[in-house]
Amino acid sequence: MDGVIFVEENKEIVGGFCGKTVSEGIIAVAVEEIMPNRAQPRRVFDQNSLIELSESIREHGLLQPIVVRECEEVVGSVFKYELIAGERRLRACKMAGLTEIPCILLDVGVEKSAELAIIENLHRKDLGIFETAEAILSLIEVYGLTHEEVARKLSITQSAVANKLRLLKLSETERELIISNDLTERHARCLIRIGDERARRDVLERIIEKKMNVSAAEEYVASVLDDVEGLRGVILRGERGINCVNVIQRVINKLRKSGCEAKSTCTETDDFYIYTITVGKN
Repeated sequence: MDGVIFVEENKEIVGGFCGKTVSEGIIAVAVEEIMPNRAQPRRVFDQNSLIELSESIREHGLLQPIVVRECEEVVGSVFKYELIAGERRLRACKMAGLTEIPCILLDVGVEKSAELAIIENLHRKDLGIFETAEAILSLIEVYGLTHEEVARKLSITQSAVANKLRLLKLSETERELIISNDLTERHARCLIRIGDERARRDVLERIIEKKMNVSAAEEYVASVLDDVEGLRGVILRGERGINCVNVIQRVINKLRKSGCEAKSTCTETDDFYIYTITVGKN
């Protein structure tokens, strides 16, 4: 079945389109006529995953069409269509050697196309934490969505939107270190509590060096904050929840310094920090 394209009738589109059946119909489009979406938030595509998908497409054809819109005519351009959803599938089709692929054609403008592309990618779980934050920022600053609208479209809370946007306080260098060392969003969020970039970078490098898990990193950051009693307005930026966490952690640290056996665990939801504190009787 090399090069054969197979499309199921009335195939539903998933992801940002939430299973809604698209009625515009399916057309065959030359891959060389499809340009990437300029608002695509994803920067990194796993090469091994693409190879696996291309091999499947080479054997079975493309089972789910990609979604495109017609481009405005540009003199000298070979592109007739702009991708809305399905860049991973498009790349895999090119790797598989397909020259034409099935597409669902939507009648939308450039701004709606960009919004759909961003939302479709945000619904995918493997988008990087900073790619996600930057995509959300684009929806707000470039396309005029409110925090409430973004939260509703992504089925998350407004506080989750705010928490993801806070990640962009970290510098590009810090982001690269976090990504390259496979640290989590919670690692990144605890680092934000340190307002001074130089101090934050030192703490980040220490976390990486010691291969700290989230709990260890949170305790280490809290201990750093506790050791800098003066703070000089550098550390805390008026975030009430974070201030409360610092107070709790200081009490725990002082108990330990006084010789008392004290342990704590902290879990974080979109809206709360949940602390469990265990103190030895002796």
